[in-house]
Formats: sequence, C-alpha cells, structure tokens
Amino acid sequence: MAKPGKPDAQQEFFGGAWTQEKLAKVQKYLSAYIAIFTKNPAARHFRTTYVDAFAGTGYMAEAEALHRPVASFFPELAELAPNAGEYAKGSAVRALDLDPGFDTYLFIEADVERAKELNRLKSEFPDKADRIEVVNADANAYLSKWCEQTDWKKNRAVVFLDPFGMQVEWQLIDKIATTQAIDLWLLFPLFAINRLLVRYGKPPAGWAKRLTVTLGTDEWEKEFYNTQKSSLIEGLEFTSKVADLRKISDYFVQRLRSIFAAVPDPLVLMNSRGAPLYLLCFAAGNPRGAPTALRIAKHILEN
Repeated sequence: MAKPGKPDAQQEFFGGAWTQEKLAKVQKYLSAYIAIFTKNPAARHFRTTYVDAFAGTGYMAEAEALHRPVASFFPELAELAPNAGEYAKGSAVRALDLDPGFDTYLFIEADVERAKELNRLKSEFPDKADRIEVVNADANAYLSKWCEQTDWKKNRAVVFLDPFGMQVEWQLIDKIATTQAIDLWLLFPLFAINRLLVRYGKPPAGWAKRLTVTLGTDEWEKEFYNTQKSSLIEGLEFTSKVADLRKISDYFVQRLRSIFAAVPDPLVLMNSRGAPLYLLCFAAGNPRGAPTALRIAKHILEN
C-alpha cells in the first residue's frame, strides 16, 4: 500500500543511491530477524523491539538541516542540499511495512515537530498503532536509560542509529553492547571524523572533545597522529596526521569488536562522486545468537 509523502520517481532522493542502499540493507536484516523470532521455537518467548533513535519524520527528508556553512565545511555532502523537503521512504516506515513485524516500535526524535510527524504513522499503520511509541527526547540520554531499565531476559531488539553527523556518543554504543541482547546497525560518519582530524598539529580543543565523545577514548590521538622532534631546533616538535580513511575505519571497527559479540566488516557508503561518506556498521550483541546474526548481516553487507 502506498504511503503518504512518497516522492515521484523523478525526484532526487536524499543522498542518492547510497541512502537507498543503506535502508534496503537494514530492511533485509529486519525481515530476517523477524522470521527467526517468529519461526524459531527457542526465540518465540522473547518480546522484540525495533528502535530508530534518529527517526526524523518517518520519511527521510532531503537535507533540510544542511545549511551553507555545513555544506562548505563538508563538501562531500554538497549533493544533499538540492530539493530540500522532498521525502523518500525512511527507516521507520520500512520497518513498519514488514509483516508480521516487531512486537513494539520505539521511535526517538529530539525535534518537537518531527516527533509530531512520527505520531502520524499510527494512523498510517492502524494495525500497528498500539505497538508504536514515539518519544521526543535526546536519543543518547533516553536510549541509555532504556537499555538499563529493560528486562533483557525477556526482550530482544534491533537498534538503528542513523545520525546525519556525529550525534551518537560512544557511551550509548557501550550501553547497547552491555545488554548482550541488542543487534545494532550504525551509520558512522567517516567523512566528519576525517574532516576534524586536521593535517598539521592536533585538532582544536572543541573538536578533540567531540572526537573523544564519539570514539569513546582519547587514544585516537596516538593512533591518528605522529609527533617528531625537529632535527634543527632543539625542543621543537612537529605533529602531523598519519590517519587515512582506512585507518579511521579500521580503528572504529576494532572499537566495536572490543565490546560486541560479533562485528563484520562495514560497508563504505559513497556519494555520487565516489567520496566515502559513512560506514554502515553492524554489531551483534547476544553471544548465543551472534553466529547466525553475523552470517545474515555479512551476506547483506556484501551483496
């Protein structure tokens, strides 16, 4: 059934093909996940939840928040600015489209107006209305508490963290891993991390703090920079960036592997010019279910 807000075929979707690829892959995993918890007798007693922590309006808008200063600082995102306001079917709607679906849906959105728009999904999916919860809150804070307060002996979940930039804090990722009951799909802003890592000298204090919050440690300084003493002037040191996109990617994936049961290699999502933008990462939380989750996610990411 067609849903309101779906754009014409001729309209340019937010981010182009890479965005559709991202959503399609996550949807495939959700479909497989539901099948397992529906058909597997050992899994049926769990209550399943799909969480979209940056749910937007339910439909994925063009980069309405992408102002000129952002576009100039991140030229990789320049193609997102045109046609602001157009909509494509986003992750929340794709999840609700699946049948029989999850037992509950939790959509978290910090913006008041977008949260109101999300509530309209209840009328668009009346058969699932009583399963949908929309929360107007900061995703990091709310979801961290949710992880702490949920009884994970009875519940399982898939969480999709799909930020535009560096909004996801490592402490939230760690909270999710600690449950050992959540499978995580995460969009990691590779382009933003790389841009904050200045070529010469270390990043300004504010940028460095943001990098530490995102990566969960200040050890990135040792990994991404090299400091050498001058051979000409005593006491003078030169600090320069040694990290490329591959090193940043490998570092973050290793961070994920240090706290989750299983993490496959991520998919690099590029813009139309071939510039890497994000890593689409998957992490399996439950040790017992990890082999199956890893096999499914790896197949989806590679195909």
